[in-house]
Parts: sequence; C-alpha cells; structure tokens
Amino acid sequence: MKKAKYIIKKMTAGLVKSCKKLKDVNLISRMVLIVAAVMMVVALGLVLFYKTPLHEVICNTEQHNVVEVKSGDTLSKILGNEGFSMRDIDTISKTLKTEANFTTLRAGRDKLDFIRPGENEPISKIVIINGPWNRVEIDCGVPGTWQCQKVEIERDTRIAYKEGEIKEGSSFYLAALEAGVPEGIVIDVYDLLAFEMDFERDIRAGQKFYVVYEENYNAETKVDNGSVLAVSFDALRGNVQMYRFVKPDGHVGYYDENGNGAIKSLKRTPINNAKITSSFAGRRKHPVLGFTRAHKGVDFRAPTGTPIPAAGAGRVIARSFNRGHGNFVKIRHNGTFETLYAHMSKFAKGVNVGSVVRQGQIIGYSGSTGLSTGPHLHYEVIKNGVHVNPMTVKLPAIDNLDAKNKPLFMEYKKGLEEKINILKSNPKQIVRLKDKEENKENKK
Repeated sequence: MKKAKYIIKKMTAGLVKSCKKLKDVNLISRMVLIVAAVMMVVALGLVLFYKTPLHEVICNTEQHNVVEVKSGDTLSKILGNEGFSMRDIDTISKTLKTEANFTTLRAGRDKLDFIRPGENEPISKIVIINGPWNRVEIDCGVPGTWQCQKVEIERDTRIAYKEGEIKEGSSFYLAALEAGVPEGIVIDVYDLLAFEMDFERDIRAGQKFYVVYEENYNAETKVDNGSVLAVSFDALRGNVQMYRFVKPDGHVGYYDENGNGAIKSLKRTPINNAKITSSFAGRRKHPVLGFTRAHKGVDFRAPTGTPIPAAGAGRVIARSFNRGHGNFVKIRHNGTFETLYAHMSKFAKGVNVGSVVRQGQIIGYSGSTGLSTGPHLHYEVIKNGVHVNPMTVKLPAIDNLDAKNKPLFMEYKKGLEEKINILKSNPKQIVRLKDKEENKENKK
C-alpha cells in the first residue's frame, strides 16, 4: 500500500513539474485526469486483494508421493520406506483393519499416495487407491493417532450407442465387433438374443441392429463397461427389441417394447455361436446305425470339453449313461418343459440327480460318448412329454410386468429412446442415463 502511494506521489510531482515548464493549462488538466484514473485502478486492485481469502492468494504447497505396490511389497515395508516408526506402522495397520476392514495390498493394482502439507513437513495423510471406485483415507490428527475412512468414488455413467449391419458371409459377432461394440458386451447381447433367435439360421446379410450399453467414467477416463441397456435386431421373425428395466423393488429384468418379459424360460441355443450340424427332423438317416429314424433334437458342433450351460433354471432329474446318448443330463424346468443334453465327455462337479441348477450354470462338457461320430452337443426340448423343435417352439415369458410396473417401464423407455435418438444423430455427444442432479436426489 505504501509503495503504491509513493508511486502515485512521484508520478503526480513529475507531471506537475513538466506541466509548469510547459505552462500548458490544458495539458495539466489532462494529466490530472490520467493520474486520477490510475489511482482508481490501484485502489480497486487493493480492495480486491484484501477481500480475497488468503488461501486463494498463496499457492498450494501440498506435496504428493505416489507409490505403486510391487510384488513382495507389504504395508509395513512401504510405510517403513517412507520413514514411519514401528509404532506408527502398527497403529496404521490396526486402524485399517478395524475401521476399513483393509488387510491386503495387491501388487500391480494398488497405489499409496503420501501427502505432506509442505515440502519439509511430516506426512499428514495417506490415501490407498485400491480400485477406480474406492479409496481408503488415513489422516493424522494428534501426532501418533490416525483416523481412517472409506471413500466411494461416484461413477460417471454414460450411454454408448453402436449400430451395425450384417455383411455377406459375416456373423452377428463379427458385425458387432466391427461396429465398435466391446467383446464383453457382445457376449451379453448373445445371451439375451439367444432366447429369441437361432444365430445359425436367423442371420442374413442386410440385417441391421443397434446396441445401447453403459460406460463408466472416473473424471474423463473410461474405466469399464456396465450393463446392456437396450438391443434392437431385425430378425427373420421381425424386429426384436429388449430394454433393461429396474423395478422399484430393485429387481432387474429385460422387457420388449410392450413391457412383456424378453427373457424366456429356455434358451434356444445353449452354446453361444455354435454351428448346427443336424436339425430336428421326423425322419433322418442315423450316421452310426445307418437306418432312418426321427432326430428328436438339434446337434451343435462343439469341441470336446466345451462347457454346456443349462438352457433354463430347473432340477436335474437324470444324470446317467446309455448306449445312444452316452453321458447325458436331463432337467425339468416346470410342469411343461424338460431339456436333455447328450454325448457329454464328463459331468460338471456338483451336478447330480436332484440338484437345482440356475439358467446358464455349467452342467457338463461336450464330447462324443454314445452313438456319435464326433464331438458335439445333442440338445432336446420336451414339452408336455412330447419332443419339440427347440428352434421353433413358442417359449413362454417368465417375467411380464404387472399393471403397477408397466406404466413406470413405458415412461422409462420413452426417456431412454429420446436419449438414443440424440446419440443416433450425434454419437460423440455425452449422454447420461441419469443427470448428476438426479443422482444426488436419489442418494438423499
């Protein structure tokens, strides 16, 4: 302040002295106005300076030292390298265990950030970075005492939209990858569409599709993919649409455009992307026996040892060996449907007669036991005691929305489709399933 006054005084004296020599009254007037303007600018600067909090004026001197956990490292070793005493190491270890249930560091994945308030100050805070969405913070209060808290990092979940078209000689899998759909999401979509489509016979060049899924970001860095939100595919039977919807009670399901359950009770193709080598037929020449008889199931080519998942939830009613089927498993799903899986090389552990299995659970592994010319899966569907074609039988939905939830679904679907249309016209735009303000309200 004193320095500013001195500068202004010197400027004024100098200007007046010059003006006296020139004896120009007009010049003196102009100089006085200039000095006044300078004084106003200096005064305003001083006011702003003194109204600004000190911590905004002084540069942040906080020091960080990030240490990556390597093979052979332990918490004690890392803390010791940072200069902690054995007493502090013991206190910090116990605090982490009791307050955060944290006991193990993972080499190649976890990091520790040691923070000092100043360059030569002692460490006052340790942040254990143990994943993209979790932190453990340890603060030093009174010297020798440490407090610990777990911090959950909020996900920035964005919507991704990818569209594609089946090319001549291609498959849905290859077309989806070419469209930019991540492989893990493609597999999830396979599991959804397998309830409605035969991927061997229903795929044609020119069929269009789109996939909508979640992408999780931490700040501006993508960390991973979330759930499939919507799928649309121009199948031979017509356009197939599925939407993910979370009911108010937390139950998650997939539904068609009308709110009917899109997940059927059985999958038509238990093994994803498997080629059909022999179809369901009333008359077929048996490749081993040489005479004609009915082929009561569908054969899928599968190398020996390929995992075989259950086509639907149910109870195992047979697990045995016979001359025709070789090693086989039979599952009853409800009072109407049963499925049979034959020619297995071996059974999965824990799958026995009476076992309850969930949809997608591995029940055995493909092989060539029984009357078989090569490794494959023979898959049968029995409806009310009669063998039916797995590829054409009408399968019931198992989770249609009721009158209470259907309006909520239709409102949600309308909002999701509006976001999808935005991404169709501008794929690079950032669109979130829920905006940040809505997320804050949901957490209250």
